[in-house]
Amino acid sequence: MIPLRDVIPSRTTPWVTMILIAANVVMFIRQLTLPAGFEASVFLYGLIPAHASWSSLLTSMFTHAGWLHIGSNMLCLWIFGDNVEDRMGHIRYLLFYLIAGTAAAVLQVQSGGSPLVPLVGASGAIAGVMGAYLCMYPHSRIHVLIFLLFFIDVIEVPAVIFLGIWFVLQILGGVGQVADSPGGVAFWAHVGGFVTGVVAAMFFRKARWEES
Repeated sequence: MIPLRDVIPSRTTPWVTMILIAANVVMFIRQLTLPAGFEASVFLYGLIPAHASWSSLLTSMFTHAGWLHIGSNMLCLWIFGDNVEDRMGHIRYLLFYLIAGTAAAVLQVQSGGSPLVPLVGASGAIAGVMGAYLCMYPHSRIHVLIFLLFFIDVIEVPAVIFLGIWFVLQILGGVGQVADSPGGVAFWAHVGGFVTGVVAAMFFRKARWEES
């Protein structure tokens, strides 16, 4: 299932979400144009567990491994980020995003993967946004694109089901991942970010919120 949009309009302009998307796109262009080559950019800007630093932790959140990687991440950030930013406020949302991304990276590093394989991508922080979305809008619905053999359609799925299935798949992926694997999906970063989002949502949402 590929998410396309949700059914809840944002009440405010999601400036931070748009800036985060722009920053990711600018970084990706930088990766594509780096004289040393795209692969070198992953090692230059990614978080390498054996040589981790706060600067590499930050840059890794804006570095991606390819077109599909950044495309899927930015789509999810746009779908879920505007509503979470709306509910938290711009500054708190930005702080929340960085905390979720940090927690995601820490769990992925502690999961026992290869210490020399760089960790890249905004997906850990975005998983945090998805976790917060689930807590703040449990009755929302997501329009998703589905593929069943030769049948393609767009259906509406309750957010709790879509995000619940996604979270379970991340846990199963993390459990089934071979220790010290040379790369692949950072499943535990997704799990760590999502759980952080669920827990932190209650602390970062606005104290007062008027429902329509």
